[in-house]
Amino acid sequence: MRIVLVGPPGAGKGTQASFIASHLGVPKISTGDIFRANISQGTPLGVKAKEYLDAGQLVPDELTIDIVRDRLSQPDAVAGFLLDGFPRNVAQAEELDEILADNGVTPSSGKAYLDVVLDLEVDNDEVIKRISGRRLCRNDSGHIFHVDYSPSRDGAVCDICGGELYQRSDDAEGVVRTRLEVYAAETAPIIDYYREQGVLTTIDATGEVDVITGRAFAAVDAARG
Repeated sequence: MRIVLVGPPGAGKGTQASFIASHLGVPKISTGDIFRANISQGTPLGVKAKEYLDAGQLVPDELTIDIVRDRLSQPDAVAGFLLDGFPRNVAQAEELDEILADNGVTPSSGKAYLDVVLDLEVDNDEVIKRISGRRLCRNDSGHIFHVDYSPSRDGAVCDICGGELYQRSDDAEGVVRTRLEVYAAETAPIIDYYREQGVLTTIDATGEVDVITGRAFAAVDAARG
């Protein structure tokens, strides 16, 4: 299956993407993960991407599209994939259709090259609370805490490895608000784009993680027929 997840920052796309990709046996392709890996490695792409992300802005289309085109050409993505973080605007959505056509994909119905687009919905206040309260371990251990939902015992140190906890620069409340404004202006219009193609399913992304996952699985299974 060819799947795209859309939704505001903090909607839980990364978490649900992992579960859905595992459920279907397809690769999860996250442009955010690719950018962050390049940032941590100090690559030229990472340096450019960091400037935009730190300001709460989207990475320019040309950089993002080149990465996605290369990734979707790899053998493990031929039979299907789950995209998280792309497309972020209508121009990218149209470019994705062209990439898939160039890769020999035949539209599944009408002009739709994707099987399903899952729109994870959550209100802005909840997004701000989720993201601005997130704290990461500086030891690159991957451990993540939240000041409200899953706090560390002393608030400043990782319970697991003892590393210092910090707030990522693009998780600051002011930046999150900017990210939400950018989402509303740039990304939300693709919801109509995919609704017109008949592949959009909206999912309530509030509540317990496993409940949201159940909603996502039901939507994916319905799309599979």
